[in-house]
Amino acid sequence: MAKKESPLQQAEKQVKDILISVNTNIEYLGLASGKVYNALLDIQRSFDCIRGVPAEEALKYEEVKKLSSSWKLQAERIEKEYDEFIAKNAMAGAAGGALGVGVAAFGPTVAMGVATTFGVASTGTAISALGGAAATNAALAWLGGGALAAGGGGMAAGQALLALAGPIGWTIGIASLATCGVIFFIGRSRQKRLEEIFTLVTKREFRMYKLAETEIKEKVNTIINETSQLVAANQEIQTFGTDYRSMTEEQQYRLGIYVNLMFAATQNLIKPIKSLIPKFSIDDLIAYSLVNPQLSSISSKFWNLIVSLANFFHAIELNESDINILYKSLKKNAQFMKSANINKDEFEKIFINIATNIDLYKYPRLKIN
Repeated sequence: MAKKESPLQQAEKQVKDILISVNTNIEYLGLASGKVYNALLDIQRSFDCIRGVPAEEALKYEEVKKLSSSWKLQAERIEKEYDEFIAKNAMAGAAGGALGVGVAAFGPTVAMGVATTFGVASTGTAISALGGAAATNAALAWLGGGALAAGGGGMAAGQALLALAGPIGWTIGIASLATCGVIFFIGRSRQKRLEEIFTLVTKREFRMYKLAETEIKEKVNTIINETSQLVAANQEIQTFGTDYRSMTEEQQYRLGIYVNLMFAATQNLIKPIKSLIPKFSIDDLIAYSLVNPQLSSISSKFWNLIVSLANFFHAIELNESDINILYKSLKKNAQFMKSANINKDEFEKIFINIATNIDLYKYPRLKIN
């Protein structure tokens, strides 16, 4: 008779299953995003032919062009840097083993999906809520989740992607962490509490991915609808002529509506999936340092790790005993130390203490037990 799965194993299975669904929907989002981008290009070409457009409408239109161009550049950058990452690891003989199943054919569709999932700021860089991580890191973190959920990757993927991806990688890689040896068996009671903590974390991740799944599906539907509207609008614009001053008042009014439609579609294209935005960034740690001088004694080189820990244990009730168990467990785990780019002599319990304190500081009533 098969051994009964523990609550942690059951929770991990749920997360892996929902990750497969989320990743599939990110691909659908990439397909839809590519189509709406092409529709935007088509209507932009028609709009570019019109002379004498009032300054207000022209300025909004130029903003549309800038934002859609930023999104496209983001997607191309993600794909390019991913290809470079694959080439680099292939030369080291690690690409297949490190990245696992289902990631070889990355392609522009998935790059578009990742860019649309994680959002693009007006500057064309990854949204600041990713804690300063590059767009590539978000993509690689997504790939880590995809590869692990598909049954590939394992330990090497966890190490490579957590080290590269920063805070976003911690959340997406959560389903693999317990089985990658983060739980060190220091004694039955401590082992049981560690499993309880990781079960709570994993269940939280499941809820987050369920929300993300819903968000992505809704975004796909909205983008599909906007694409149809843009195609119809472009067909109508082509009947207006090319001189704004010669258009009828109704045509001028319709043109204004279509500029607003273009702007709304572009805003939706670059807007991130809120459920996947990490709860903490370096900016939060800087703000917390103003009220807690304890941080001044800690080198800034460890701040990203503290932010990662804050994201990892967000909304989880940890007492002093829990923190001691986690500290001893993590400190003894070579894989964790490597993924965090730190050695065991540098790792201090105060990192976990600050991580839990910043969580209470920013989200004082969200603890679960």
